[in-house]
Amino acid sequence: MTILWIKALHIFFMVAWMSGLFYLPRLMVYHAQTDVQAVKDQFKIMERRLWYFITPFAILTLVFGVWLISLYGKEWFVAAKWLHLKLTLVSVVYIYHFYLFKLLRTFANDQNTHSPRFFRFLNEAPVLIVLAIIVLASVKFL
Repeated sequence: MTILWIKALHIFFMVAWMSGLFYLPRLMVYHAQTDVQAVKDQFKIMERRLWYFITPFAILTLVFGVWLISLYGKEWFVAAKWLHLKLTLVSVVYIYHFYLFKLLRTFANDQNTHSPRFFRFLNEAPVLIVLAIIVLASVKFL
């Protein structure tokens, strides 16, 4: 029964984290479109608060995921080839998370050089990675 609770919490924190990761670049799209300093300053606050709000979810997703793996055991981990691919994709999402922080810092210093179109792509591309992660975790092929 414990493993089901840990799995439920892992999924909950992942969903909360992904919600923020999908919204943060959308804020950056709007931030990149404006030339009004007062609006830019408001976006800086919103982006910073959102990033710091979702980062604990990223950490808790990792904690509960590692806990799940440890409960299933080493033999299961070695045999679960789908999980190895999933963990590779999850690593990409964590890199993306911290890349957004780098972008957040450039906005905070009014040094953004990217177009709104760049941020639109940045907002939409991770959806495919998350879809692949969910399919791997649900179907468990490989």
